[in-house]
Order: sequence, then C-alpha cells, then structure tokens
Amino acid sequence: MRLLNRLNQYQRLWQPSAGGPQQVTVAELASRCFCSERHVRTLLRQAQDAGWLSWHAQSGRGKRGDLRFHVTPESLRNAMMEEALKSGQQHNALELAQLAPQALRALLHPFLGGQWQNNTPTLRIPYYRPLDPLHPGFLPGRAEQHLVGEIFSGLTRFNDTYSEPTGDLAHHWEISADGLRWHFYIRSTLHWHTGDKIETGQLQKRLMMLLTLPALRKLFNSVKQIELTHPQCLTFVLHQPDYWLAHRLASYCSRLAHPEQPLTGSGPFRLTLFDPDLVRLESHEQYHLGHPLLKAIEFWITPQLFDQDLGTSCRHPVQIAIGEPEELASLRLVSNSISLGFCYLTLKQSGRLSEMQARRLVEIIHQSSLLHTLPLDENLITPTQELLPGWTIPQWPQAKCIPLPERLTLAYHLPVELHTMAEQLKRYLAQEGCQLTVIFHDAKNWDGCTSLADADIMMGDRLIGEAPEYTLEQWLRCDALWPHLLSAPQFAHLMATLDAVQSRPDAEERHQGLKAVFARLMESAVLTPLFNYQYQISAPPGVNGIRLNPRGWFNFTEAWLPAPKA
Repeated sequence: MRLLNRLNQYQRLWQPSAGGPQQVTVAELASRCFCSERHVRTLLRQAQDAGWLSWHAQSGRGKRGDLRFHVTPESLRNAMMEEALKSGQQHNALELAQLAPQALRALLHPFLGGQWQNNTPTLRIPYYRPLDPLHPGFLPGRAEQHLVGEIFSGLTRFNDTYSEPTGDLAHHWEISADGLRWHFYIRSTLHWHTGDKIETGQLQKRLMMLLTLPALRKLFNSVKQIELTHPQCLTFVLHQPDYWLAHRLASYCSRLAHPEQPLTGSGPFRLTLFDPDLVRLESHEQYHLGHPLLKAIEFWITPQLFDQDLGTSCRHPVQIAIGEPEELASLRLVSNSISLGFCYLTLKQSGRLSEMQARRLVEIIHQSSLLHTLPLDENLITPTQELLPGWTIPQWPQAKCIPLPERLTLAYHLPVELHTMAEQLKRYLAQEGCQLTVIFHDAKNWDGCTSLADADIMMGDRLIGEAPEYTLEQWLRCDALWPHLLSAPQFAHLMATLDAVQSRPDAEERHQGLKAVFARLMESAVLTPLFNYQYQISAPPGVNGIRLNPRGWFNFTEAWLPAPKA
C-alpha cells in the first residue's frame, strides 16, 4: 500500500501540467497532495533522490519553485511492479495494478504467462474470479478441483491418458478373492510439504475424517472399516464388493491432507499463499513422483481483465496470457478439445408431467433448432445427442402428438449458458401452450437448493473427469439431485442397481452395466444431455509442455519455460 500511495502522490504532482515544467508553491503542492507542507517537502526530496523529478525551491514563504519531471506515472508504475515482482512482493504488484480494465490489461501483459524471476521459472495465470476455499470433499469449481489434485496426493491417482487408476501414495494394492479386503501398500519415502515424513497412521486418520462427511459417506458406502495392518499397509474392509474403490480413492475429493493441517499436502506443489487476489503454489522438492519443472505458479485474481466488452472472457476456457488486441495474435492455441462433461436436463414425472409428455419435451429440445440457435457470443458449446460417446439418446417420433401441461416449473444452476437456455426453452414451450416458470439457483451445484422439491424440470452441469463411466456412477450415488428427481422406491432401486454393478470385477462389465442404467434413465425421459463445452488453453510463446486434461486444465508438473538467454 505504501508503494501505491507514493505513486498516487506522484500522479497528483504530475497531473496539472501533464508532465510539463511547473512554477508552483509548496502550499499549492501540499493542497494538491492533501498533506502538510512539511510532508510534501519530504515527498519531493524522496522523489528527487529516486530520480523521478527535480525540485528547485526559492527562498521565502510563498515563493514559487521550479518542478520538472523525469519519468511518467505509467513508466514509474511499471518499474515499481517489476521491482515488486522480482522481490516476491506480488501483493504490492497487484495493488499497483488497480486501474481501469483497458489500462490494466496493457500494464499486466509483460508480467503474465511464463517469466523467470530471480532465476526462478514462474507461471502467472490471470483468473476471472476469486477461488473458493479448498475444503475436504466435493468442490463445485473446476479450478478448485484441479488445484486440489496439484496440492494433495491420494492413495491412488488417475493418469490423464488412461482411465484406470494407478498408484500414488500407495505403490500398489491387492484385492482378496471375495473382493471384501483391499490392501494398499504405502510407499516408504513420502513427505508432507512441511518436510516431515508421512506416517501411514496419519493417512488412516485422514481417511476416517473424510468418511464422516455425508457426501463421502455415500461415496464409500461399502467401506466397513480401514485398518492399519502393517506400518506400510492400509486395509479397507468392505460390507460388499466395490470394484470402483480404487477409482473412488483416485478422485480429487479423496485426496489426503495432513490430519492436523488441512492445507498441507504431499502433492507436486505446496500452497504458500491463498488470498482473495493472489494464490501461489511452489514446487515440492520431496515429491515422490515426477518433479515439476516450474518453481512457482500464481493465480492473479483480476476480474477486470475479463470484462465482456474487452473480448476476453474466461468463464470456461483457461487462458494464461492476456495482451492488447493486436498482440493476441502472438498467443498460440496449444490445446483444445470437446469436453466429455455436459450440461443436462432432467424431468420429474408426476401428476403434472407424464412420461409421454416428458418425451415430447425432450423431442422439442433435440429435434427443433433450439440448441443450435442459442444466442451465445462465444464458440463455447457443441449440442450433443450422446451422454458419452456411444451412449446415444433415444428417439420417439410418436411423442410429437402429445400435448404438454399448461404449466411447468424449471430450476437450474450455473453455468451462465443455462440462463440463455432457460429463456429459449421458455419461448419454445410458450408456442406449445405451456407456461414455464423459471427459478435460478445461484450456485454451481444443487447443494442448498430449496426449489428441487417443486420443480418439474432441472438443468445443470456435469463435469466428467479422467474416468468417464466412474464419474457418472459417482454422480448418481452422491448428487443431491437424484433423491428429488426419483420417487423413494425408484431411488432405492437405483442404489441397489449401482451396488450390483460395482460388485463386478471386470471393468468392461461394470461399464456396460452402468451404460444400461443411463439408457433406462434416457429412455424414460428422466435425463437428456444438452451440450458439451469446447475447452481451450492459449499460451504465449515460450510456455511449453501444456496439454489439455479431461478437466479443461493442464498438468502443472508438465509445463516448463526455456532458460533465459544470456
């Protein structure tokens, strides 16, 4: 804040003549800077010592002195920012960047993307919103889920290119013939971010703490107890076989923090700062797998950069550099893909909405031009008729003659594209003689939503991670939507079916069993997908090793910067 005050005072001195020479009294300068004459003399002396200006006073009270400027406020701000960044004072740099969006973008551009600061390779990512706390369990935001995966380790982990889990804190695991005992053998050279050695008992304690969370209790419903059977072995004892167990333990929600220090993990990066305007990660030198090539990664929370009028929205794509419009050509699109994650629509069949009417509504959505004419400015979405590749929605030509109810209620949550979808659906249904009442739940999931009980239609977003089939199983088992959407007998039957599917040791049989579950949900018009997102990452020249992962981010351990030229 001291640097910002000094810059503001300098700007007040500069402004009346726009940097031209001034003949001015000390009293006038004091009034301009809202301070005493004694204090303004100190300011002038400090600025002159720094080489910013020259001040030649005339003897005698009320005499006019000669004030000449040697640097502009803009160049001074840049120099201050660069010095703050080099000395690791990121907060000072962000305070100095408090400008209007157009000026802020130009000012921050040299400092974003990849930089070597004090021989330290650092990647700075501008981000459009403050990050939510990294609390245990499920998190609604993609960025937060990704951060958890970089800071914390699990017993198992997913490889971005392979949907089956592999070892992480556990080197490997063994399963008893009946599927009721899973032995996870813990690596012997593990360290927390504090440098302390990881004890297997600490992992057991943290796992037991996670199982007290209601959502994770649903996820690990088959777990009876977790035993420390050897100093390097944890044994999961199950009520019933669950061949998704290694997948559940690899999910971001099951990553393990220190039992007494919830923000201390053992992943490739340690969290060193988590403030509303700045989040900083630094590499963990004692990480047990491949070491990161970057030393530090910073999220600069700068929503001003993402003003819609500036043409740089970061509501979904991940952008790690922002420049002037004429400079954006120097950014290269390093990775893009159609996400497996989707926005969906579900229908609750009741006295107000029959199955045939629900089918008619799904037909309107997919067989009309509704999804293809959404008035969205950005190329973010792709309409889909598949839940996953090969999981195609059914067709009901006979439903076209079915009249809709006179009134229906729609509840939906973020992302923002569903605002547009809701209004478009309201117009289409009005043409069919159906009045649609729209209720917006201002969140990224259904937690805390009081409108589900009264809604006939729900729309939301389903992120698909590294193991698509498992992710959908987890959605059915844990999301607050399904007990409201299905009757009690239907939901109990669904859970029993999921238990039967998870008991199949063969992965392909589990996938086919789950596909059949979702085929029934789509056939009865309970669920239909709407569109996928187009994820993309753009990077400035010199930032290498960036590859889009299934969550729309990139693996921080793979990114690297070439060494600066001598």
